[in-house]
Amino acid sequence: MERRSLGAAALAVGAVGLGCMPMSWAYSASQQRGDRALRAVHAALDAGVGLLDTADMYGPFTNELLVGRALKGRRAEAFVSTKCGLLVGDQHIVANGRPGYVRRACDASLRRLQTDVIDLYQLHRADPEVPVEETWGAMAELVSAGKVRALGLCAVGARASRRTGSRTHDGTIRQLERVQQVFPVSAVQAELSVWSPQALESLLPWCAARGVGFLAAMPLGNGFLTGTLTPGQGFEPDDLRARHPRFTAEMMAANQPLVVGLRRVAERHGATPAQVALAWVLRQGPQVVPVPGTKRAEWAVENAGAAGLTLTERDLAEIDRLPPPRESWD
Repeated sequence: MERRSLGAAALAVGAVGLGCMPMSWAYSASQQRGDRALRAVHAALDAGVGLLDTADMYGPFTNELLVGRALKGRRAEAFVSTKCGLLVGDQHIVANGRPGYVRRACDASLRRLQTDVIDLYQLHRADPEVPVEETWGAMAELVSAGKVRALGLCAVGARASRRTGSRTHDGTIRQLERVQQVFPVSAVQAELSVWSPQALESLLPWCAARGVGFLAAMPLGNGFLTGTLTPGQGFEPDDLRARHPRFTAEMMAANQPLVVGLRRVAERHGATPAQVALAWVLRQGPQVVPVPGTKRAEWAVENAGAAGLTLTERDLAEIDRLPPPRESWD
C-alpha cells in the first residue's frame, strides 16, 4: 500500500487507516464478539493498513484493550493512534485537560495497548476549564519521556457560524495555532467525506500549508456512503445512528443521490461505492489519510483496496456535480 507522511515528525503510515471504535463502542457494540474484531484488525494489517485509531473513551477502555490483544506479536506492523481528554460517565461525556490527568491517562493507555510507546497521541477535546496550552504542554512532556512519538488534535467538527450560518472550522484553527506555539502538531483528525466536505474550506488548507497530516474521520459517512443502508431501515438502540438526525428516513432518502452517483463511478472501475468514497478523500491531498471504521474483516480489506483506486478527472468532476448533501438544519 502507498505510504503517506504525517507532520513534522514525518511519520509514515499506509494511505488508508482503520478506525477501531465500532469494534466495541457506539455501533451495537453489545452484540459484537472480540474474535470478530481481532480478525478485522489482522485482516487490515495483512492488507497493508498500519494506522489503527482508538481512544481511551471508547468502551470506555475496552477498545484499547482489544487493540492491545490484536497487536500481540504484530506491534511492529502497526501505527497506534489513541486519544485522551474525555471522560465517559453514566449520563455525560466531559472533557478533562488537567496535566496530571493527561499523564495518568497516557500510562493507562500504554498498559491497555500492551506497548511501550504510542505513535500518535491525540487530544480528543480541549477542556474549557484548562488553557489548551497547559494540556498540550503535558502531552509534549510525554514525547520527551519517550512514551509518545507525536501529537495530534481531534477537531470537534464544523460548527455553524452565527454570522453566515455556514459550517466552519474557525474555532479548531484557533486552537491549533495556540498549541502549535507549544509543540508541533503532527496530525489533525476531523470529519471529511463526500457527505461532509466542510474541512476542505479552511481546515485542510491550514494543514496543507503547514505540513500537518490530516486523518479523515468518518470518510464513509458512518456507513451511509457504502450504499448498504436503506432509508427507514432502523438501527439497534445502542447504535449511535439511531439518534443521529442524519439517519432519519427523511434525511437518508434526501441524500440517496450521493450514493447513486458514487455507485455509477464505481461501476466504471469495478469497485464499490465505499472504495470510490475513500478514493475521493485520498485525492484531497498527499497528507490525507482516511480512517474508516469497521468491525468486519471483509470490509477492512475492501476499504484497504481503495488505496489502489485512481479516480480520473472525469470521475472527480462527476462527484463534484453531485447535489450538495442535505443536513437536518437545511
